[in-house]
Amino acid sequence: MKLIKKITLILLCAGLIIPQTGCGSEEQISENQFLLDTICTITIDGMKKEEAEKIIVEAFETCRTYENMLSKTVQGSDIYKLNHAGGKSVAVREETLALIKKGIDYGRLSGGGFDITIGAVSELWDFSGENPKVPDAEQLKKAVNTVDYRQIQIEGNQVSLKNPKAQVDLGGIAKGYIADRLIEQMKQEGVEQAIISLGGNVAVIGEKAKGVPWNIGIERPYSDRREILGSVGLSDGTIATSGVYERCFEEGGVLYHHVLDPKTGYPVKGELDAVAVKGGEGQSIDCDAMGTICLMAGEKKGRRLLKEFPELEAAFIDKSDHIKTTEGITINPAQ
Repeated sequence: MKLIKKITLILLCAGLIIPQTGCGSEEQISENQFLLDTICTITIDGMKKEEAEKIIVEAFETCRTYENMLSKTVQGSDIYKLNHAGGKSVAVREETLALIKKGIDYGRLSGGGFDITIGAVSELWDFSGENPKVPDAEQLKKAVNTVDYRQIQIEGNQVSLKNPKAQVDLGGIAKGYIADRLIEQMKQEGVEQAIISLGGNVAVIGEKAKGVPWNIGIERPYSDRREILGSVGLSDGTIATSGVYERCFEEGGVLYHHVLDPKTGYPVKGELDAVAVKGGEGQSIDCDAMGTICLMAGEKKGRRLLKEFPELEAAFIDKSDHIKTTEGITINPAQ
């Protein structure tokens, strides 16, 4: 029952970005699975059914492998071991190390606004549970004191946390990283047309048809995935969202969402409801992180921070559903 409610909540609250694949050809093969705490969809076009199905199975196996490596809640994962090591060094896999280092980079870029050591704070918030509630204020205060990406120590493949009570949470970048790896894997297997959707992270291979990009819909916030504000054409690229409505609940007439402020432990307060960031192939991890960073920072500061990534473009959606974009992204009107 809890899993059913979790899936329902995600379907209702998740996803600024909706892949609009249309009816497609008879050769279009698509499958959904619940992984990475979200609904994941992989669609392949232009291949024989048996071949496409095999590749999709392998892709989901890769997703599961990374989840078992990077999740803070999966016992035996690199991150679980690190968080339960009491400050001692833990040997981690090459992929985990690369992701931790990227997390540190985003921490520096955002001035600590994006911090992968927020795990002790995020653990207190159960947005996907049956009865979510606001954590105890004193517990949150103690958890906030453990947050500081600068305490992560790395020597070779050994990682440790200066504060033994600190916890790493890679949830803000893991799906982007995994999407990039899946694109690499599927292209090596000969896929020329595909969409990978891992919650709010969408990455595509090729075009929907010759000269026709995939059409990625931008959902109206809080519309329960029923209304589209516009769409973005995407070919051999990626687009990721961060929205305050993706995982949320209401208590005492106040809406609480999953984008947490590392300095307070509470949901960040800002002018935006969502940010969508578009990039090229292999940049889903950057789009993932920068969507959250820009959502927290606001449009003005977000634009400045995006200058560190000249290949990325963004759409900022405010609380009145108005969209403002950087120069290199076009939002097609909803039809």
